[in-house]
Amino acid sequence: MTKIKICGITEVIYARAALEARADLIGVVFAPSPRQVTPEKAREIVSAIKEDKLPVVGVFVNTPAEIVNRVATFCGLDRVQLSGNETWEYCQQIEKPIIKAIRVSSKWSPERLLKHLQKGHQLLGHKSILYLMDTLAENQYGGTGQTFDWGIAEIPVSRFPLIIAGGLNAGNVGQVVAKLKPWGVDVSSGIETDGVKSIEKIRAFIQAVRSVSQ
Repeated sequence: MTKIKICGITEVIYARAALEARADLIGVVFAPSPRQVTPEKAREIVSAIKEDKLPVVGVFVNTPAEIVNRVATFCGLDRVQLSGNETWEYCQQIEKPIIKAIRVSSKWSPERLLKHLQKGHQLLGHKSILYLMDTLAENQYGGTGQTFDWGIAEIPVSRFPLIIAGGLNAGNVGQVVAKLKPWGVDVSSGIETDGVKSIEKIRAFIQAVRSVSQ
């Protein structure tokens, strides 16, 4: 069954809404973004759902590894998502399990993506790594609201645990789940209204995934 990650959580109320709608993971963003939270706010969110065991992912972009490790420990994060230009070698320094975001260009072929993933898996397969496919956009690391050509992931998705992101919403997520059957899907801007998380859209997105993946 495809896992669901609700990203860009900024308040406890949205974390609880994701929990009640049966999300599998939530994400808090530490990188510069309209959804950026402080370590203190992230720790508050983690503490509020700790007993419910909903995993929390911290999203970082091009941050020194020692800072990532320190913040992850302070907040009690379950995973770390690296959404910048971090190398596979950099990833080896991260203590928590990793989600490595790969921004997919329209110029990439399935073979190029597969080769890139194979290199990462050779170095990091022991670290319980997941791979997140997102849309390449100029000067923007995630939260683009734009889709990429899902066909590029058709071969790699059968070999690696891929999370599909980029421009997903309740209206189109069922298509990507049916087409690729990925390990997971990720949404942030697609469950917002005027830049603010919508509890109704969180529920609708999760229901759209469940109706296909079950």
